[in-house]
Amino acid sequence: MPLRRRILSAALIAAACLPALAQPKYKPQKGSEILWDKWGVPHIFAKSTKDMFYLYGYAQTEAHGELLMHVMAGSRGRSSEIYGPGDGDKNLKTDRWVLLNEVPKRSQLWLSQQTPEFRSYLEAFAAGINAYAAKHPDKLSAEAKQVLPITALDIVQHTHHFVNFEFVASNRLMNARDTETAELRMPESPYSPTNMDMQDGSNGWAIAPSHTASGNAMLLMNPHLAMAGEQSYFEAQLVAPGINLFGASQVGLPVMRFCFSDYVAITNTVNTNNGALQFAIKEQDGGYLYDGKVLKYETAQYPFRIKQKDGSLTTEIVQVQKTVHGPIVRRDNGIPIALYAAGLDKPFFLEQYWKMDTAHNLAEYQTQLKRLEVPMYNILYADRDGHIEYLFNANVPRRTGDWAMWTKPVDGSISTTKPHGILSYDELPKQVDPASGYVQNSNQPPWDAAWPTMIDRAKYPAYVSSFFPLFRSDRALRMLSEDKKFTFDMLLQKKFSTRMEMADRMMDDLQSAVAQYGSPKAKKAAEILKNWDHTTEANSRGAFLFYVWAQKFIGPTVGMQTPKSMQNFAVPYDYNQPLTTPRGIKDPKLAAQMLDAAYDETAKTYGAPDRPWGEVMKFEINGQSDGNTSAPRGEAINGVSLPGNGGPGNLGIFRVITWGPMLNGTKTPVHGDGFTVALEFSKTGVKQAKTFVYYGESSQLGSPFHTDELPLAEKKQWRDVWRTRKEILANLSSKEVF
Repeated sequence: MPLRRRILSAALIAAACLPALAQPKYKPQKGSEILWDKWGVPHIFAKSTKDMFYLYGYAQTEAHGELLMHVMAGSRGRSSEIYGPGDGDKNLKTDRWVLLNEVPKRSQLWLSQQTPEFRSYLEAFAAGINAYAAKHPDKLSAEAKQVLPITALDIVQHTHHFVNFEFVASNRLMNARDTETAELRMPESPYSPTNMDMQDGSNGWAIAPSHTASGNAMLLMNPHLAMAGEQSYFEAQLVAPGINLFGASQVGLPVMRFCFSDYVAITNTVNTNNGALQFAIKEQDGGYLYDGKVLKYETAQYPFRIKQKDGSLTTEIVQVQKTVHGPIVRRDNGIPIALYAAGLDKPFFLEQYWKMDTAHNLAEYQTQLKRLEVPMYNILYADRDGHIEYLFNANVPRRTGDWAMWTKPVDGSISTTKPHGILSYDELPKQVDPASGYVQNSNQPPWDAAWPTMIDRAKYPAYVSSFFPLFRSDRALRMLSEDKKFTFDMLLQKKFSTRMEMADRMMDDLQSAVAQYGSPKAKKAAEILKNWDHTTEANSRGAFLFYVWAQKFIGPTVGMQTPKSMQNFAVPYDYNQPLTTPRGIKDPKLAAQMLDAAYDETAKTYGAPDRPWGEVMKFEINGQSDGNTSAPRGEAINGVSLPGNGGPGNLGIFRVITWGPMLNGTKTPVHGDGFTVALEFSKTGVKQAKTFVYYGESSQLGSPFHTDELPLAEKKQWRDVWRTRKEILANLSSKEVF
């Protein structure tokens, strides 16, 4: 990716750093209010829909002002100018990626394409942000104030950056790969594991009346993602005439991606779609070859400023070279790699979610779903009428070849590899009201979404999705299928399961292997595992030992379609048999030797081979109010440090907690269970709902709502969702009237 630093003229710098478009002034009608409950959840009661968006922007700024300004600056390509390069050059990489993909330029077009009604909502949301900042200047740092004012363009721009160029195509695509020594691979998802700790995707369940004891539909929203920064969820209730929504979305988004009303409920998980295709470009005569002709690059340059430690500013220029596929994002051994990102002609992401949130039935919901303005995510749905749906939602580029072909750059010099359009809604994998009585996803490929009502892979193009086992989704299928009729209490309990599916499946074979081939040390380890209950509760003894052994047995690529991740299993994965494959030990002697080694490694790393899980794994929240996870791990924030439970999804734990590196003798969460809702419909609305947000409702420094839910995490407790004024007033923390 060509980059250049130099001194620019004042005019050029000023042009590059112009503030966003002027923001129309807006004030809500008198009588609208925000009721903050004792957990810091805002309940917004507005006189109109526009007022509701205004108060939502106001509330987000009150709870996450520093974080909100930081992410908005990044989506402008200006975070380095205001906040400096950041830890590990995070801000610098963000700015380069945003400008290289021309997010600000495209966002101006997208804003102009919004309907007048929805644009007015975006403007109201931005006005609410500015209103809070103007009323409470002491609540924002000097850096955050430099980002103001926020405009409707900022909202579109941040959404575009966050969705299209973090989830669909992350800035890791800028990292050059050595084509001679390293395999070029696209990740299965933005959250592919780099080791056994790192599988931090989401879970989602929708359960039909045929599978519940009450005859009511249920839904589980269980997104994970990071426990700080731009991926943080913000929980709220939004009420206006004809509207009553409860749910969450990331800070900076004006609509809810996870939402329920008295009519419908929706949740999302990251899917295995590949909407970021890479093309190897052949350069010639100052241009590049395409179907035998030499084409010229389309070029642009975008300067941005970088604040240095002494406060001075340097300037860097992002040089854009665009091909028929997209911009050159890196060079591998000198070979230019161009990026094709699906969904760049889809400006109505926010409006589609808004209309799905406010749908009253399956038909209205599907009308919006079919627009495919949302470029990725599995979307799961349930409603009070008893319908459920799973959709492998994505802008899937229509092309040739299979999944494996597109995991690395393909030949960009011929038109036959170039995508032409996207698959329609009817061509995407889905399940609507399946015979199984449920749909689910835990970031695995779509084929077993309603097992045993399987989706036939053969009916879809070979490039639609990957194909690999995932013990976490197998655990979900087991918990969903083991009871003929679900109760709401079962749903609440099963969500917190810390049982390892892999341990259940492998333990008998491992014990047999050690009995036959094990050293005295391996037999000591086997005895510890024999007395362990296969969970990662705080008092679990043996979890660390199995965790270390599993890392050796599977290797770092578990959950991905690679031969190495499956080579030690006796029976390979069969997607028609998710609860029994993969299984068995191909080489029992080797497995016993691995356990011998694991015994010593566990003792060295964790203090003892049978160390209780919660003595090392601690529920502490790390991160500063600016959203950077820079606080020292192992030190309690606000004095809260509690024994942890839950663990790596790669081992088949449904209650995913992704623990950071060992520091000061402890590990603390960096990803995993955050905002979560379990709900049950009645025939006329929502019968009951429970929720939690373990990293709290506010990231502002000193907020009482930052660590207050950690005791719930330790005890595996839910809290009630309050939706009526009576309930909210009985649990009121503060009230703001406009």
